[in-house]
Amino acid sequence: MAESTASQIIDAIGGPGNIKSLTHCATRLRFELVDAGKVDKDRLDHMKGVLGAVPQSGNRYQVVIGGGVASMYDKIMQLPQMANVGTVDGGEVNNDGSKKLSNAEVKAQERSKVKGKHAWVDNFFEFLSDTFRPIINVLLGASLIIAILNVLIACHVITNDTESPTLLLCKAAYEGVFYFLPIMIAYNGAKKLKVDGWVGATIMAALMTPQFMALSDPAKWSGIFGDKKGLAAAKGALSCVTNSTLGTQSCTTKVFGLPLQLNDYSGSVFVPLFMVAVLALVYKALERIIPDSVQMVFVPFLSMVIMIPITAFLLGPLGVWVGNGLGIGLAWLNNNAPFIFAILIPMLYPFLVPLGLHWPLNALMLVNINTLGYDFIQGPMGVWNFACFGATAGVLVIAMREKNVDMRQTAFGALMAGLLGGVSEPSLYGIHLRYKLVYKRMLIGCFAGGVVIAILGWIFPSTLANGQVVHGVTTTAFAFTSLLTIPVFSQMWVYAIAIAVAFFLSMFLIITLDYRTPEQKAADHALEAEQAMDAVEAPSAPAAADGAATATATATATKTDTVAAPVSGHVISLDEAGDPVFASRALGEGVGIQPADSVVVAPVSGVLSTVAETGHAFGIKTDDDVEILVHVGIDTVKMNGEGFTTAVTTGQRVNAGDKLVTVDFDKVKAAGFNTVTLMTVLNTAALGGVTPKTGIDVKAGDTVLEISH
Repeated sequence: MAESTASQIIDAIGGPGNIKSLTHCATRLRFELVDAGKVDKDRLDHMKGVLGAVPQSGNRYQVVIGGGVASMYDKIMQLPQMANVGTVDGGEVNNDGSKKLSNAEVKAQERSKVKGKHAWVDNFFEFLSDTFRPIINVLLGASLIIAILNVLIACHVITNDTESPTLLLCKAAYEGVFYFLPIMIAYNGAKKLKVDGWVGATIMAALMTPQFMALSDPAKWSGIFGDKKGLAAAKGALSCVTNSTLGTQSCTTKVFGLPLQLNDYSGSVFVPLFMVAVLALVYKALERIIPDSVQMVFVPFLSMVIMIPITAFLLGPLGVWVGNGLGIGLAWLNNNAPFIFAILIPMLYPFLVPLGLHWPLNALMLVNINTLGYDFIQGPMGVWNFACFGATAGVLVIAMREKNVDMRQTAFGALMAGLLGGVSEPSLYGIHLRYKLVYKRMLIGCFAGGVVIAILGWIFPSTLANGQVVHGVTTTAFAFTSLLTIPVFSQMWVYAIAIAVAFFLSMFLIITLDYRTPEQKAADHALEAEQAMDAVEAPSAPAAADGAATATATATATKTDTVAAPVSGHVISLDEAGDPVFASRALGEGVGIQPADSVVVAPVSGVLSTVAETGHAFGIKTDDDVEILVHVGIDTVKMNGEGFTTAVTTGQRVNAGDKLVTVDFDKVKAAGFNTVTLMTVLNTAALGGVTPKTGIDVKAGDTVLEISH
């Protein structure tokens, strides 16, 4: 059974815990694994329903299924043990017949559009994302505590007395997250770079101890060290200057005769990021030169001995300097060009978040709070979030009006996650990126909300505790912009008006103009009508009729004796094509064609059983059950449809010579992929024989395969 095979594949691949991600192309399951060494290749190679298993670089593995790969993928993703690995929407297809992607696949597809050109850029953003993602939950918890505390103070439930024990305890509940943030970042960053996370955390913690902090306050030296001479020496060695822009004091002292800049590293972001980057180099170098038997002791020890001074003398001051510089620069832009800033942020975020490129801005929010004492990015960012939620609300209204149960459930869940949690991903990946018209409506809401902040923030600036006047909306906390965190913003009424405009304008535009193209809307309505018809039809009689019709069609179908070239070019054998899976004949006998034209046509007449959403692969089943696969290029699934203009859909009947896809082969070459177009007879083993004609130049439509029955 297919379900049994699906379970066997997961067991042979190392279990669900060994799977990072799973996607598929036209013939193969593509796994990204934790450890490819756990795969039982021999078991996969001899498994019923599996045509072969091919290891790839970087813990990636391909399991060759053939034409039924989409069905097998759906069966696998529906297994209970795969619930925490990823989800699919019940193995469904879109109304146009294309494969319905899971939210994770939509996300991967969007991010892949900017990946691959500069590997170091990809790695940098992935490092930032994976460093901050594990602590998002506690940051969200802290922001909600701040919001609730502000409400309690406003309602006079708690007094705003700085010496109140109740207030001090409440503040400790959230300030602990931000004070020790550098240690958390150091731990996560080190783990991401495959270094002992506790070593990274320990190095950062050393610069946050009372002893280190006391270096900038000589009066504390005698209390800690009990050394009056040391106190006098410290006073003579300590030199302090005041930053007029930030209103902060910077001090230096002498350690081992060298000048040491003293900083308060609590809440710092850049210092632990810089530190773990250097620590990774030091740690891995030590692992190479220290014998395995003593690495457990000496690698951490020497890493600490080397990195604590380097961080204290060099990386710490550098990180503070970078953070201060960015904070001052953005503050200058916000105060001197508030219109540009307030509109630019909400217009950029819709494009940054799907690609994972918003993490640097999130880091800057924390830097601003730490250096300036407040942040001014989160207000405009909230405008984009509520425009996003408003668009989702509009989709929900349409889904309820049209009684579209699936979309109603998706939109309702995404809307609740947004309004109560400030999380935009369910809306983005579940709806917005699937229906690109949403963006056109939503961006108008982003723009309008940004204009509101720009105008009202300029007319009604806020005054900080230190007397500084700031334009726009500010906050002293890192907040997820939801309904619950509105109280954390200064000029709360300005912020509330801005997000309301963004929300309701986006919602109105979606309801009025719809979120679908006319074709998508028509397909939805056609599906609804078809489902309504199915609900009232008797199932038995049509099924019998369909079976009889199928039997008649099979009996009278014309024999498929030849298969034509799908594209003009030079014919080569599968052995020369450059793909080990095709060369192994696991997908049947066939040929490769080095294309000389951009149009790929149907090599036989039949029904399209598979049309890859990316346009790179097509499966055709003839009336006499010969199964043909046309695969344009090698690994071109990674192009995500760029350069491919598909002319057909799944389930469509085509005649030999009908256009399947137009391909920009120059773009394929520029992306670094092989352009050879492969064609195989998937059910070769069930036929009398398949004979390829290679080493010749052909036009599309010329015979390249001969079939015997």
